[in-house]
Amino acid sequence: MVMNARELDRYKRLLLEKRQEVLAASAEGGRGVPAGRTPVGDPVDKANADTEADLQIRLHQTDGRLLRAIEDALARISHGAYGVCEGCKRSISKARLEAVPWTRHCRDCKDREHSAA
Repeated sequence: MVMNARELDRYKRLLLEKRQEVLAASAEGGRGVPAGRTPVGDPVDKANADTEADLQIRLHQTDGRLLRAIEDALARISHGAYGVCEGCKRSISKARLEAVPWTRHCRDCKDREHSAA
């Protein structure tokens, strides 16, 4: 499947919108990592603070991975490699690209990757 310029532009817009959404959510949510293990307060408050700190760290890491995947997809558009599975080198279906426009793999290769893990 060879994509035309209009299709590539559409996917680029989707990726740019998603990147902006992730950046805005990070800024809006104040996803800086809160300090855990506060010396003051009861054990429940300390446990809640530690849990919240752990959650914020994981969210920050997830946002970082998603932003890298989006940037990689934008680079593949620029280099003419977008929509091609990195595993089998076949075209990724439009349905998969619609659902996950930053994907690097077709559905079959992604399923094999998950079953191997």
